[in-house]
Amino acid sequence: MKLIWGFVLFSLILLPASLLAGVADVIKVEVDKTGSTYRFNVTVKHTDEGWQHYANKWDVVSLDGQVLATRTLHHPHVNEQPFTRSLSGVVIDDGISSVIVRAYDLVHGSGGKEKVVDLPR
Repeated sequence: MKLIWGFVLFSLILLPASLLAGVADVIKVEVDKTGSTYRFNVTVKHTDEGWQHYANKWDVVSLDGQVLATRTLHHPHVNEQPFTRSLSGVVIDDGISSVIVRAYDLVHGSGGKEKVVDLPR
């Protein structure tokens, strides 16, 4: 048993730090509609570690998987967690009533918590 725990501990020590930060999670989404466009305020949580591993974007995606809009994040938010960023002027077909918002990071891509949100009419 001690041998197994020793191996586990040794393996964790050898893991690159970039893998320990995990995936980017969407924890809150607010959507407003002005005229025919939407504004998304999205809060993301990720253990950004610097330029090699940080949350680098979030997408607005239709329920059938079509990417409708992307907000690129150009720098790490090491000391600002969670953080909120907005995207305005998003045009979405009238036939779409709900969307998925998902976040990404440089190492893992997507895979964290997503939010399904109903669009205001």
